[in-house]
Amino acid sequence: MRAIVCQEPGRLELVERPTPSAVPPGWARVAVGHVGICGTDYHIFEGKHPFLEYPRVMGHEVSATVVEAPGTGLQAGEKVIVNPYLSCGSCVACRQAKPNCCTAIKVLGVHTDGALCEEIVLPAKNLYPAGKLTLEAAATVEFLAIGAHAVRRARMFEGARSLVIGAGPIGLGTALFSSIAGHEVTLLDASAERLEMARTRFGFERTVKAGDDVAAALASLTDGDGFDVVFDATGYSSSMEAAFGYVAHGGTLVLVSVVKDEIRFSDPEFHKREMTLVGSRNATEEDFRHVVSCIESGKIPVETLITHRTTLDALPVDLAHWAHHKEGLIKAVVEIGG
Repeated sequence: MRAIVCQEPGRLELVERPTPSAVPPGWARVAVGHVGICGTDYHIFEGKHPFLEYPRVMGHEVSATVVEAPGTGLQAGEKVIVNPYLSCGSCVACRQAKPNCCTAIKVLGVHTDGALCEEIVLPAKNLYPAGKLTLEAAATVEFLAIGAHAVRRARMFEGARSLVIGAGPIGLGTALFSSIAGHEVTLLDASAERLEMARTRFGFERTVKAGDDVAAALASLTDGDGFDVVFDATGYSSSMEAAFGYVAHGGTLVLVSVVKDEIRFSDPEFHKREMTLVGSRNATEEDFRHVVSCIESGKIPVETLITHRTTLDALPVDLAHWAHHKEGLIKAVVEIGG
């Protein structure tokens, strides 16, 4: 079968690999349909991922069709969405039904080879029905589930004033699900182009461009109270630290992105607000199913989120280009099978 391998930073190759044959009990062999490209993939290509070993087959935003899954209840020909977080099932997190933060988690395309190939074998428990979604739409579910999970973790009331920092794909997904939850959403980003896309493509009217007077601009939107919930989806420690100052007294800060750095904050400011600080990692089956339902009901405009398309053959050239030219790019999707 054909597969895309990142042999080393900056070098993608289309290669031939053996087609999977053995299917362990409880696992399934699937034909990959579409794969979304995310920031992690660009970081792998650019050599910026801190925990990756090369060579690596990338790809963790995946839709597929079941080829065989003996004894699992899955039927050949069934369209599925792949949960790429392979959990151990027995650690302290898994025992609490939190496989998204399993102590021994392996993420497809990062800790183990992913789905930029024609077929792959996966645990059946990680495959969810795609419902009425096309395979292309189903490939967006995983990245949207990150935002859905973050909003669910916030446990915020309807009508809450919400600030989403970062208008990239994860931030947009978070903003969409914050809006679906009934929050009044404001988006903050350093890119005027991203904010313009948020306004014109997704209808987010409250946007603020990062700058010297950003604190004052944000305060004016809440009459100085701050936001009931703040989501940081930037991946920058400086932004995450600044986010503490945007939270209202009694409010919640959700750190959606993760960085290697230490995060520092003022304890007096934290305590006087009686702020809740929440980490949000990956997503669970509940979030995946919520995303599917929202796409099916028209609440999530997948056709607007997908801005770029390519194929397995063209990917080595296209991904290298997109890594450095992201103008107009929200979500790129690779078509592998029908």
